[in-house]
Amino acid sequence: MDFIVFIISMGALIYGADFIIKESERIALHFNISHFVIGATLVAFGTSLPEMAASMMASYAGKSDMAVANVIGSVTFNITLILGLVFFIATNMNPKRDLFSIDSAWVVVPVIVFLLMIIDGEIGRFDGFLFLLMMVSYLTFLFKSAKSDLDGNIDEDLVKEKFNWIKSIALLTIGFVFVIGGADFVIESGSNMARTFGVSEWIIGLFLISFGTSLPELVVSLAAIKKGNADLSIGNIIGSNVANFSMVLGGASLLRPLTVNLQHNFFDIMILTAASFTLLFIIANKLYNKAGAIFLLIILALFIENSLKAL
Repeated sequence: MDFIVFIISMGALIYGADFIIKESERIALHFNISHFVIGATLVAFGTSLPEMAASMMASYAGKSDMAVANVIGSVTFNITLILGLVFFIATNMNPKRDLFSIDSAWVVVPVIVFLLMIIDGEIGRFDGFLFLLMMVSYLTFLFKSAKSDLDGNIDEDLVKEKFNWIKSIALLTIGFVFVIGGADFVIESGSNMARTFGVSEWIIGLFLISFGTSLPELVVSLAAIKKGNADLSIGNIIGSNVANFSMVLGGASLLRPLTVNLQHNFFDIMILTAASFTLLFIIANKLYNKAGAIFLLIILALFIENSLKAL
């Protein structure tokens, strides 16, 4: 039964992602907004809802480790696994936006701010307020340069259609429900199957939950690449990571201050930092290919290997 639920949930993920990509493209076309900005805002926030729900609930329950680990794991998976796969399978990936000169700061600044905040072993309410302020800054930055020429990968059928707000909002909502709901059932059914095969609870929590909350970003990014929207795919990940630090950790720490065990989580934090600076290196050198993918997947492999050794 769990296997059937798993297959149906994966189908919902894929089907929902198609809705999100098509409606996001429709909105970008109507308002002449770049695919990157749409991906970094509308799509990124929607696909970050699982992380937000998980961390907020963990914070409310007084489980600081779970709230912080969820963000660290999700951001690490977003960069190493999702962009690693995107760069690996993309045959000709040439983002229209100059990511290094325009967006590179948003790849590393949230990580640096996070590192500075946890030096004292706690993310307090004031820190949470600063995180939310960073989100306001990011949105202001994006929309000041939102208007740009669209690339040539627009669906011709969308050009001919009359824009309808009600239809777009309804289909976007359906898409997000399918993607987020599908991810939730994938986690649950996958966890049940893992227990059946004797996989430990620790492994289930570390990989299935962190990976599961990143499934919406994974499916949406792969669907975007399939449709030729490299900007939306990368924008989705950068925007999701900013949202994970600012909105997810910011909101969770406002509910209740979060404690961070630096010694216990040192390797995970270093992996997160390494992944972020590797992405910066890839953007600077435009390594949107298998070479860039290998760099990211190597970091992912080290993360998994060390986690397995810690058992």
